[in-house]
Amino acid sequence: MQYSHRVIDNILVLTFEGDLIGENHGPELVSLANDHINDDIFYCVIDISNVRYINSSGIGVLITLLTKFRNKEGEVILVKPSKTVEKLLMITKLSSIFQISENVEEAISQIKKSVNQ
Repeated sequence: MQYSHRVIDNILVLTFEGDLIGENHGPELVSLANDHINDDIFYCVIDISNVRYINSSGIGVLITLLTKFRNKEGEVILVKPSKTVEKLLMITKLSSIFQISENVEEAISQIKKSVNQ
């Protein structure tokens, strides 16, 4: 898997491509999230539109990221999971835990609306 990150309007945006195998990049993704949380960034958008497969460790990484941001009263929004990943999220009941958006712009807009309420 490859990933990139950027900050837009005080929101961490992660973009994943390939297969999300948690043991490969999990610790560095959690460390990256911690660094941004320490910089008072409590919202995260994860673009998984180009993720083909997620294993159990990858699911663990997503749950860990969600927990870290929610512990700071923040949120994580997943962007456009593929059909395969969407089925996995439904089977594991994670589709009811994660917010899902169609694109990064929509996810950022959702976060901004929830922050301004």
